[in-house]
Amino acid sequence: MALTALQQPKSDLSPVGLLPVPKKIRRKKRTDLYQDVTDTVIRELEAGRAPWTQPWGRPDIATPLGLPSNGHTKRNYSGINILLLWGAAIETRRTTQVWLTYKQALALGGNVRKGESGTTVCYANTFIPKAEAVRTQADGTDPQKIGFLKRYTVFNADQCEDLPPELYEGAMPLPECETIHIAEKLIKATGADFRIGGDRAFYVPSKDFIQVPPQPAFFEQINYYRTCFHELGHWTGHKSRLERVMKGAKGSIPYAKEELVAEMTSAFVCAALSIVPTVRHTDYLASWLQVLKDDKRAIFRAASLASKAADFILASHTPDLDNAKALKIAA
Repeated sequence: MALTALQQPKSDLSPVGLLPVPKKIRRKKRTDLYQDVTDTVIRELEAGRAPWTQPWGRPDIATPLGLPSNGHTKRNYSGINILLLWGAAIETRRTTQVWLTYKQALALGGNVRKGESGTTVCYANTFIPKAEAVRTQADGTDPQKIGFLKRYTVFNADQCEDLPPELYEGAMPLPECETIHIAEKLIKATGADFRIGGDRAFYVPSKDFIQVPPQPAFFEQINYYRTCFHELGHWTGHKSRLERVMKGAKGSIPYAKEELVAEMTSAFVCAALSIVPTVRHTDYLASWLQVLKDDKRAIFRAASLASKAADFILASHTPDLDNAKALKIAA
């Protein structure tokens, strides 16, 4: 899943949910990053896999559960970078979710080992063209900003030497009972109107409430929490919160886009809480594929919106939830 011309995987075969680096992309020196990422996500969805789900907990996977973070700034990565770094860590069997730029490794007293290949991540920003600045200065109107996507390269702490020992101390998954306790605390802390009952899970925007079946109704009870956080993802889109577009009948493109956001929101929150659910996504594969094929930037927008939604949910945490850090963009 690490989308970079620098990284050379040993095989084109990948674990479930992992995006391989296509040979066509590896040969290019400069590519359209939006299109590259979208193309690889489409290939995974066509194969019946979702790149925001990772094979956590498998004996052949050394990478610990958690959100990727920057070892220098101590911030968690967000949006599309979570997917890119999760995939890179698992593809190359990293034992930590900590990442650094070359200069950041030096600043911490370490260095990147010779011959190591980095992983490309991206940073979105805007600028004002010179002509636009001159025009707005003359007529007093607001300038029109142009967005751009900047690439930069990071290295896993496993690829470095002489770094502070604490960078290698990954957080261990919490015991199941404590994990459930933390999830319950977070759900309650959001203040959402949660109703337990029935045999379906859904959110009603017009009345602003969530309903989910009772936990014993779930074959794998841990997925009760995945479902709760999925519906809380929808809940964050209400006009009184993050105000996303919440219209569209089931099967429509707007509906598929919102489901994509909610599914990734759930995955990000579960990762922050060290919960390992089985993510169910097959119902929406066809509609998600249509969304991505129609718009090469859709996965970037969806991942960004999901990070904001997860951040909103995690920001509700109480002192009992200090292990759940809010998602923030790492510089």
